[in-house]
Amino acid sequence: MKRREFIKNTTLAVAGTSLLMTACNKNNKSNSSTANYAQPEGEMTMRLNHNTGDMVSLLGFGMMRLPVVAGGTARENPDSPIDQDAVNEMVDYAIAHGVNYYDTSPAYCQGMSEQAIGIALSRYPRNKYYIATKLSNFSPDTWSREESIAMFERSLKYLQTNYIDYLLLHGIGMSGGGKDGMGAFYGRYIDNGILDWLVEQKKAGRIRNLGFSYHGDIKVFDMLLRWHDEGKYHWDFVQIELNYLDWNYANEINPRNTDASYLYSELEKRNIPGVVMEPLLGGRLVKQPATIVREMKRMDINATPAQWAMRYAGTPKGLLTILSGMTYLEHVAENCYTYSPLHPITPQEDQMLMRLADEICAMNAVPCTACNYCMPCPYGINIPAVFGYYNDCLSEGFIPDSTDTESNEYRKARKRWLVGYDRKVPPLRQADHCIACNHCISHCPQRIDIPHQMQRINRFVEQLKQS
Repeated sequence: MKRREFIKNTTLAVAGTSLLMTACNKNNKSNSSTANYAQPEGEMTMRLNHNTGDMVSLLGFGMMRLPVVAGGTARENPDSPIDQDAVNEMVDYAIAHGVNYYDTSPAYCQGMSEQAIGIALSRYPRNKYYIATKLSNFSPDTWSREESIAMFERSLKYLQTNYIDYLLLHGIGMSGGGKDGMGAFYGRYIDNGILDWLVEQKKAGRIRNLGFSYHGDIKVFDMLLRWHDEGKYHWDFVQIELNYLDWNYANEINPRNTDASYLYSELEKRNIPGVVMEPLLGGRLVKQPATIVREMKRMDINATPAQWAMRYAGTPKGLLTILSGMTYLEHVAENCYTYSPLHPITPQEDQMLMRLADEICAMNAVPCTACNYCMPCPYGINIPAVFGYYNDCLSEGFIPDSTDTESNEYRKARKRWLVGYDRKVPPLRQADHCIACNHCISHCPQRIDIPHQMQRINRFVEQLKQS
């Protein structure tokens, strides 16, 4: 699909402004007073699911990064329980502002996400919200028919419901169990008869919409859409990664990934509703260097990088909802503000974002979204933290300039980088402990060659130390 056609076909919405000033306390906990948040100028933008007639909120609540009692998320403090009061507070705000799509998985938040959202949503009438969850049978020991069915039944129990509104085959195209993307797909869903079983559950009313989320091997994606065309299986919706960087650069950043422009166009021509994940690319599109932010401010002085990315992801027609993994109440408030109502990206703004995508791509950052699927590492490396620190330093311009290693400025920058690295990632969990066992590669939805990137970052660190 041509980019100009993409802009031409955007959905219309009442124009809205792009300013939000949020407040949080020293502990980065959500402020319980909603008076500090800019109030939406209108109602939440809704999208029609033509399969069921559902009116779905354009903002979908991704329950992947929920807060824990110890602070931060379950990824940062895996032994801490979910902060249920904070989750309830966020859900209350979301429902009050029109958010009715809640996305979770048995794999999220150390397996605690479904239970937490089940508690939060069960306080409301069942017709007030739509639940999306996944058959996350990644591990070969869950590939059997019995284990996969047990996983689905546990989801119903934890979510305190007798049906799932949107059920996804989780991460099709990912390799696993020593098999490539195609082999893993057949092992997880075809050879065990589970896909046919899920179709039966849909007929029985226990699943209202059946779809899949895509990561990895494009041959699997194309095959499933071909099955749809042939009438072998009908997909009610498909979840893809879409943002202004991945639109044209997903494959260039990582040859194992597929550009969002292709994925979107394949869904659009079949009239399959799309669900968007990673509109902020794991937060990477929020943390932008000053040069990028200045360019955005010239276009709209009040808009944040997050708002630009969320507006972009919500603009194409045919997209049902845009998932945002939110940890604090201020995240919910900002996203509700941005989509109440959506102010679609204009052709001029699109040109700016594509130009900025060129610059961001040239930074050579690691395309990690901090999903944590690669963890735990058998050798104790904190993979997302290593990549996160490196990427943050790139985006903030804190990479020491090695053109003059004798300068005082270089020595200061080198010291600041190395000290910051030790503070962000404990020495025993840093990149130099990677032995390239490749255990992590098959678990990465972004299909990053993690050992290669670890070695690249470690070489950079060693050069800093030696100089």
